[in-house]
Parts: sequence; structure tokens; C-alpha cells
Amino acid sequence: MLDHHVGKFTEQSQLIKEIASGLEVFWDNPSYSPAEEANRYTKYSIKDIEDAEERLQRFAPYIKIAFPETEESNGIIESEIIEITAMKKWLNEINDKNVEGNLWLKRDDMLPISGTIKARGAIYEVLKHAETIALEQGLLKSIEEDYSVFSSKEFRDFFAKRHIAVGTTGNLGISVGRMGSKLGFNVTVHMSVEAKQWKKDYLRSKGVRVIEHETNFSKAVEQGRVESNANPNSYFVDDEHSEELFLGYTVGGYRMKKQLEDKGIIVDENHPLFVYLPCGIGGSPSGITFGLKQAFGDNVHCIFAEPTKMPSMLLGLESKLYDEISVEEIGLGGITVADGLAVPRTSGLVAKLMHNYFSAGYSLKDETFRRLLWNLYDKESVFLEPAAVAGLAGPHKLLVSKEGQNYLKKNNLENKLHQATHIAWATGGSMVPDDNREVFLEEGKAVSEQLAKF
Repeated sequence: MLDHHVGKFTEQSQLIKEIASGLEVFWDNPSYSPAEEANRYTKYSIKDIEDAEERLQRFAPYIKIAFPETEESNGIIESEIIEITAMKKWLNEINDKNVEGNLWLKRDDMLPISGTIKARGAIYEVLKHAETIALEQGLLKSIEEDYSVFSSKEFRDFFAKRHIAVGTTGNLGISVGRMGSKLGFNVTVHMSVEAKQWKKDYLRSKGVRVIEHETNFSKAVEQGRVESNANPNSYFVDDEHSEELFLGYTVGGYRMKKQLEDKGIIVDENHPLFVYLPCGIGGSPSGITFGLKQAFGDNVHCIFAEPTKMPSMLLGLESKLYDEISVEEIGLGGITVADGLAVPRTSGLVAKLMHNYFSAGYSLKDETFRRLLWNLYDKESVFLEPAAVAGLAGPHKLLVSKEGQNYLKKNNLENKLHQATHIAWATGGSMVPDDNREVFLEEGKAVSEQLAKF
């Protein structure tokens, strides 16, 4: 039974009616604004991104010591982009539509430490918290010190008296757990019913306390927050309201400017950039979008992607209820293969902030996630977890859908697509155990053999 106010929206909004029916949709954001105008609506600016980048640079000597896998990058957590021409060819064939320009994959699935996009925001927030209390207690004299001191026994013993907690479907918890426990904190991760068993097992193997909840993401976060707030020495990484998570993600978007320059890829008025971002609660796609907008302005177009079972950002933005509405109120929810995106209610913080920045959004059925996963592996020998492949469908959703065509037309992009760059942001997958990987591939192959087109 739909709540009365939601029933009203399904009558007034054709999009919400289609969302409630479990259909794949494409949403052209009517509130999208030029970057200069959108920037006036927020308290955040490029200075906040620069501050976050500087903090990550300060911690690089520590990260290099604590995580030897980052030695080659001198303690900087970053990923490469690769061109995926074979995947683009397959997508063109099954959609009967040629994407002009080039298709790239941003390999956040290969980020060191936690192997997911969450390494950006979560690790940043844990590091900032560690820096803040170390400065407050006089353990760290100033930010001019060599941060390799964070690897010392003195610092670990100091943090061992303190606690960090987080509520998650999995990947956020892995990032918080790994960095928090490495610094010496006692870490508790509250896992929702959607979380995979291997993620729980992995965290426990790293000495992290895992509490399993037979509830969805929002309830797990709520219960984790209550427990953490009862402990004066506990810090809660709040995926629904955290500014620090958001700011950590912005760095990844802003760094894309130099990364594309190094590849010789031009982004300007005549060479548009389209970035497709998997979206759960919205923190990572929002932060990256904000960073991209500060780097490229109106020349970048950021589009988020969600499962049809959990389109919380689409629902929140279209209804303008943001975090005050859950997909469960329109009859959706349940288990989705894209467990990393299984969030029934979006973050009010980022949804309100990004309402003017996102160009568009779309949703995908579970069978679409499975087909994309298998064919990326088959065509490019790249394995991603299901949630991470969401961006791959973006270019064709944009070109084929009526709403996508409308977006291109009203922004005068139709005649520039041959010079466009498309980037699908891969958010995780390198840490998936072999047996789980094989199940995903077998399921994806089976679906691909049954279906000819999206």
C-alpha cells in the first residue's frame, strides 16, 4: 500500500509511476544548472577540494609505510583509466546505435587498500579524524610534521583507546575497517542484510568487529549511529550525513583534469566529457561530480546510475523529498545483485546539494547488471562486481532514450558527440573472492545467452 503523499506523486509524475513499476528509466534533470550558477547554491568550493588534497598529501608518507602496495604511487591512492574499445563495439551492436567518441573505464576497482571507490571518501574521513584528535591532544604538534609518525607505537596506543563505527552494505565498511584498524582504532562495522558474507568474513579477518543486522541499509546505519553516540570515545562515519566523506570523494573528480591531460584527451566546449557514476546513497557520485564540475565546469556532464529495485536518488530528486522518502514507500526494495547500491533512502545532504549538478540519472534491472558484468569480462578481461558495471550502460541510455536525446538537444551537444569522451566509473570488484566471482560470471553469461538486447 502506497503512502498517501507518495500515491499523489505517482499520479502527478509519470517517471515515479514508471519507477514504482520497476521499469528501467532515464531521467533528464529539470533542475540542472550551469556550473557557475550551481556553485552559488553551495557553501563548498574548490578550496575545500584543495584542503582535502593537501591532507591526503600529508598522510602519504604514513600510507606508504602502512600499506606497502602504495609504495609505487608514494602513498597516493589513485587509479588509472583504460579505453575499452571491444566493450564499446559490443554495446553498439546490441543497441543498434553507435556511440561516437571514445569509451573509457575508470579503474577504482583497483584502488589500493580496499579495492573500491569507497577508499576515497572513507579513508579520507578516517585520516581526518585521526589528524584532528592527534592535534587536539598534542600528540601531533602541527601539520608540518612528517606524518610517518602515525605508524609509530605511540600513535597506535593512543588510537587504541578510541573507537570508530560505520553502517554499510559492505564496501564503505571495508575502507573504514582497514584504515581504522591499521591506525590502531577499535572499529565496529554494522552490516545490513544486503551485505555479502565474504565482506563480513574479510573484515573479521582484519580484527574488525562486525555486527550483522537483519534490516536494510538505513536501519543498520541508524542502529550503528545510536550505539556509537552512546560512547563518548566513539566516532561515527555517517554515510547519510557526512561532509567529510563527500569531500574525500571530490578529490577523485578533480584529479581527473590532470589524468585526462596526461592522456592527451581534450575537454572543452567542443569536446564534451560524459561521466557515468554508480549510485547508492549518493556520497561517492556526488563528491566526484562536484570535483569534476570544479575541474571542467559546463564541459562535463555527470550522470548517475541505480538499480531498478533501489532507485533512491532518482526518487528523492524527482519527488524533491530527498531523504524523506524511501523506495519501500512505493513498493520497491528487496535484494538486488548490485548490493553495493542497495540503499532505500538517499542522503539528504548530497541529494539537496547535487540537485543542480547532476545532468541526469538512470536505472538498470538486475539482468542488465549481469549482462554488463559478463561481457566486460568476456570482451576486455576486466572483472567488476555487479554494482560497479552500472556506468557502462550510460552512453547508450543517453543516446537511445527520449529523455537523453532531449538533454543533448537542449544543451547543444548533438553535433559534438563525435569528439566526446565517455567514462564509466568502475567502483569495485578486485577483492571479490574467486568462488563469488565465478558465480557472477556464470549468471551473467547465462543471462547474456538468453537476451539479445537491453
